Amino acid sequence: MSFYWVKTNSFIKKVFSKYCWDIPNNEKKIYLTFDDGPTPEITDWVLSELKKFDAKATFFCIGKNIKANLSLFEKLITDGHSIGNHTMNHVNGWKIHTNEYIENVNNCAKILEEEIKPNNLIFRPPYGKIKKAQSKILRKLGYKIIMWDVLSADFDQSITPEKCLENVTKNVKSGSVIVFHDSIKASPNLKFALPKTLHFLKENGYKFDIIH
Repeated sequence: MSFYWVKTNSFIKKVFSKYCWDIPNNEKKIYLTFDDGPTPEITDWVLSELKKFDAKATFFCIGKNIKANLSLFEKLITDGHSIGNHTMNHVNGWKIHTNEYIENVNNCAKILEEEIKPNNLIFRPPYGKIKKAQSKILRKLGYKIIMWDVLSADFDQSITPEKCLENVTKNVKSGSVIVFHDSIKASPNLKFALPKTLHFLKENGYKFDIIH
């Protein structure tokens, strides 16, 4: 597995200060986010778990998955969750020409506009990989680029579900933006860690908020 930070290094947050890594507040608000959906069965399950704890979250959706699962996508909206752009095809910004990258983001944006006419422009680059030029263009278009403070690493099949849970519970703080994935690959870790994470956060007085 390639290197990643479970808790984003403060130096990285300072160097890339134009990105949103966390949302500091004095109310113990945290921000659950889910990448890569909507995915049949997995996203449905996530929505069910969130509802049990009256928790709202932000879903960074892939355009092609929205097209393939429109009714499931509409359920995200009906349940009061926030939606962000995660490109049309989950492209790696470091490996694609800037014009192609922006076109891919725009293709996802067109689907979002058709379905929900979003009044918030939030974007998360797949893998967290985006070139400076790509970022500059997107920010000029009005996007907030949302990264993360805590990575559950549910996508990492080399870690145990218990470790996935610990990644969140040991690193969360007021204002944390936390990443999970509503994907098939992440589901073994997710299905163990998410209910216990929600219980932990509720028990410790955290409040769930969405990103606008």
